[in-house]
Amino acid sequence: MEAAAQNALARIVAKETWSIEDHKELLKQLFATNDAPDKFKAILAEMEQRTPEVKGTAALKIGVARYMLCRFGRALEALSEATDNKERRYFRGQCYKSLGQYDKAIEEFQRAQDRGWDATETNLAVAEAQALGGQLPAAEKVVAKYAGKLDKNPDYLYVKGLTDELSGRGGQAVQAYVKARSIDSTHPGATFRLAYYYDLHGEEEQAIELYKECVSRPPVHANALLNLAVLYEDAGKYEAAIRCLRRILATNPNHARARLFLKDDEASGSMYYDEDQAKRLARRNAVLDIPVTDFELSVRARNCLKKMNIRSLGDLVRTTEPELLGYKNFGETSLKEIKDMLTAKGLRLGQALEEGSDFAPPRQPAPANVGNEGVLATPMDHIEFSVRSRRALETLKVTTLGELATKTEAELLACKNFGQTSLNEIRQRLAEYGLKLREAN
Repeated sequence: MEAAAQNALARIVAKETWSIEDHKELLKQLFATNDAPDKFKAILAEMEQRTPEVKGTAALKIGVARYMLCRFGRALEALSEATDNKERRYFRGQCYKSLGQYDKAIEEFQRAQDRGWDATETNLAVAEAQALGGQLPAAEKVVAKYAGKLDKNPDYLYVKGLTDELSGRGGQAVQAYVKARSIDSTHPGATFRLAYYYDLHGEEEQAIELYKECVSRPPVHANALLNLAVLYEDAGKYEAAIRCLRRILATNPNHARARLFLKDDEASGSMYYDEDQAKRLARRNAVLDIPVTDFELSVRARNCLKKMNIRSLGDLVRTTEPELLGYKNFGETSLKEIKDMLTAKGLRLGQALEEGSDFAPPRQPAPANVGNEGVLATPMDHIEFSVRSRRALETLKVTTLGELATKTEAELLACKNFGQTSLNEIRQRLAEYGLKLREAN
């Protein structure tokens, strides 16, 4: 079967120009080959080498090939020099849509229809661009127009699912995407949006499998690779995440987010994780968090510790014996009390200063020990978050707990790659400080 697919690919590549039928046949044959993206890169490189001056029918072929490899800007350059026909306009529309320039995409799809492209197909393409561009009422009109007429058309079901999803009807959206895939299991739009929906709602395993389908065949969009990389990273599979990110950068070396994520993953992947040591440190840090008020101390010792702002055992192991004795009214009797208390927990004064990295850094005071104003001013850098949550907060430019508490659930969920799992984490962190997200009016 591999040999037959290779022969079919060679036959299509040899054509003077490509129609939409050739494009569909290309996709079909590429699905039947191993390493389809790499094979198609080689095909494009050979075409570009043979065609130093990209114009006319050759420009159309190269433009379509670049689109299939998600080189959208370069594809538009070639298509601008192509023969002006329905194929040129349709693929220009697809490129603009992929670049987020939805108004231009709509114009190109309408021009493709004027030049003979199938009206139903272009209307659905326009509705997709309208939905993605925020024109939901217009997109829903198109969906309503075809309701009951195209219930077995995967493109229609995908667009219906998209409008349902973006209108907050998640359950109906999933049904539409699943039905679209039952008719065409390789439908790129339905597969990606279903993966994205599962991703946002904490169904990571299902999302990963669907994203893997998205990136196994051209056109491989950067968002699918990026989202898959984030899921791999969350699962600690740094090598798999790095492979995804390098695929993006092979096509677009200036992709800012891919470069940033790759730097983080390469650093994380080189770190050795000792699970037993991590458990030991976690137990020790739990002990360090115990407040000194939980122990029976003399009034003098208790008052001295309070005035020195020593609140927990962790504060004590970061304090030396001379520092305590140097404080007014703190004598040998109080020192013995403190040392006995620490010894009972397997600790000693100054231990954190001696052992350094084995101890957690000083923690931010809990809400009971500081005023509300102090809690709200707590920097995000001082609070533990997963990589995904932290990146979402950076995107939203949230720098303190107070700023986070002004956000609503809807605002957070609207942030790319931020799903139910991340939302639960944010709620938990805020609750630890006696705070919660702002309720929408």
